[in-house]
Formats: sequence, C-alpha cells, structure tokens
Amino acid sequence: MVDVFEEVEEHLRSDQYAVLARKYLPWLGGLFAIALVIAFGVWGVSAWRIQNAQKASQAYAQGLDSVGKGDLTGAYTEFGVAAASSSKAYKSLALMQQAGIRLNQKNTPAAVQLLDEAAKAAPSPAIADWASLKAAYLLLDTAPLAQLEPRLNPLAVSGRPFSALAREALAVAKLMAGKTQEARSDFTVLLLTPSASEETRTRVKIAVALIDSGTAAGLPAIVKASMTMPAPPPSLSQAGDAAEPTDQTPPSGADQ
Repeated sequence: MVDVFEEVEEHLRSDQYAVLARKYLPWLGGLFAIALVIAFGVWGVSAWRIQNAQKASQAYAQGLDSVGKGDLTGAYTEFGVAAASSSKAYKSLALMQQAGIRLNQKNTPAAVQLLDEAAKAAPSPAIADWASLKAAYLLLDTAPLAQLEPRLNPLAVSGRPFSALAREALAVAKLMAGKTQEARSDFTVLLLTPSASEETRTRVKIAVALIDSGTAAGLPAIVKASMTMPAPPPSLSQAGDAAEPTDQTPPSGADQ
C-alpha cells in the first residue's frame, strides 16, 4: 500500500516538473540566447579593436619608415590611416607626426590645428598637454596674448604635467605684448615654483636680469630662443616618436 502512494506521489511530482518546464524553459532559452548574443558581441568588438589597432600600428610604422626615407607625402598619408583608427594612442601620435610634417613644410597653421586634434584624441593628460603646449609654442610669434592665454592658462594650473613651462610661455607672451612688468612678476613667481626645472630657473633668472637692466627690447627673442619643448612623455616616446621634428625650439618652429 505504501508503494502505491509513493508511486502516485512520484507521478504528481513528474507532472509538476513538466508544467514548470513548459512554463519556464522558453524564458530560460531566451535568456541563454541573449547571453550568447552578448558574448559574441563582446568578442566581436574586442576582435575589431585588436584588428584596428594592428592596422593603425602597421600604418604608423610605415609612416615612420617613409619619414626616414624622406618621403614626407607618403608618410603623411600613412599617418592619416593611423589617425583614422579608433585607437586613441595611435590617433594622437599620428596627428602629431602629421603636424611635424606640416611644420617642416612651413605650414604652421596646419601644424597647430593637427596638434589641437592630437590633444583632444590623446589617451592621457600628459600627452594631451604636451601636444597643446607644443601648439602654443608655435603660436608665440604670431598669436596675440588674448589667443595665447586661453591655451596656456589651463596648462599652467598647478599639478598639470608641464605647468612650469606653460607659465614660462605665458610670461614670454606678455613680454611680446609689451607687458614687461607683468612678465617680470610671472618670472619671479616661477622661480619659487617647485615643479620648475633647473633649466627653466636659469632662463627665468636671465630674463629677470635683462628686464632689470633695462635691455628688455630684445628680450622676447632671447628668452624665446632659449625655450625648448620638454621631452615627450614615456608613453609617447616608447610608441615610436623618433620621427618628431628635431627642431622643437619655439622661435625656429614659429618661423617655419
């Protein structure tokens, strides 16, 4: 008799399982299908990014090779391929290389525009500020103070990678605008800035001495001629920035 009850109970449980299965299996199947779609989507995006980065890397390397051969037109085209990629690093690097080519072709406005684009695409603040500072350096000869200040003021904020150099460039811009005493005040503050390098301090001391001696007429050219771009961030130099123009001194760059 007990066996009969157990058999009936087993049949009831089987019927319940069957009902539950008919009720929930379609939902489970749908969730499984969605999970598969998501998994394949993530894999597809990852594969696309890797392929895109490899394509950008190859184009960037070919651009460097063309620069080494003196084929700037071909190099610019190859860097353009890398700049069109979704990789922020290669996009920023390639745009800076294109800016270097335009600078060597004495097209400073185009070089500045490319550097601005490189700063926007940069994957890190250090690379972004480096490109922005370089663009500002190229404009020291031609742009009025009202245009240089919006470029340099954000870079000069304490804690930014090249704040001391940006402050120095601001002081030079004020000198060129005829605001000698304001420039002297900025130079003096820069002497007390912990982040200023010894090279920067040396230039600043010379600038202050020249201002105090009353020989400020030719000072902008002298100070500007002594300013040089900082070394690129490690992530930039390691990525193959050897093709950057060797002439990174503001006055010669601006003259070009």
